Amino acid sequence: MSDPATPSVFVSLVSAGPGDPELLTLKAVRRLAQAQVVLYDDLASGPVLDHAHPQAELIAVGKRAGRPSARQDHVNALLVEHALAGRRVVRLKSGDSGIFGRLEEELVALAAAGIAFEIVPGVTSASAAAAAAGIPLTRRLTARRVQFITGADVTGRLPDDIHWAAIADPAVTTVVFMGQRSFPELAAGLRAHGLPGDTPALFAEAVGHPHQRLIRTTVDDLARLLETAPVLQPGLIMYGPLAFGI
Repeated sequence: MSDPATPSVFVSLVSAGPGDPELLTLKAVRRLAQAQVVLYDDLASGPVLDHAHPQAELIAVGKRAGRPSARQDHVNALLVEHALAGRRVVRLKSGDSGIFGRLEEELVALAAAGIAFEIVPGVTSASAAAAAAGIPLTRRLTARRVQFITGADVTGRLPDDIHWAAIADPAVTTVVFMGQRSFPELAAGLRAHGLPGDTPALFAEAVGHPHQRLIRTTVDDLARLLETAPVLQPGLIMYGPLAFGI
């Protein structure tokens, strides 16, 4: 990088935000402009990549449920290979890379190879979805806690070790990542553990992209919708005491 204190063997793990290039941080833009190699996720492509150096090698390594995807060990190997060759490497990950972005596996691989790294944080799709819907994630009297959960384990199914009391708490804003396929089953569990079916819910599809779609609904109605709807775009689910009335 341009900073003389930065070691020559180095990787920047850059968070691209939800897809809108205007939500990139200044540091993310600077790292992309300096990169010789950019390994990018599907959701971190498009106009975000316009900020990459014109001569940078762009390598798609995205993972999408139900579609051909790069294996994580292959991504790790590419990171190590290009960094050890002395190239300025950016690993571009969607949203904030520290939230369900499989960041840990890549950090472990870099550390094992003795490669220095930095993490550039970004706007998570949860914050972007709430902003697009014009609502806060927390509320002073009715939602004093917000929690991020995954709706899929490594097999793509609903995790079997769910803390139901926590996610069925009606006084919490809960954000479900990667939960479109499993939400009908999740919703049934929430009702069984006391969460009212008419709890407000938001379904945010393709957040930060031109074809973004927001559906304000309830937990029960969203479960019925997702039971038959095909998964065409990445989606995020939010439920709890959401401030739709603002």
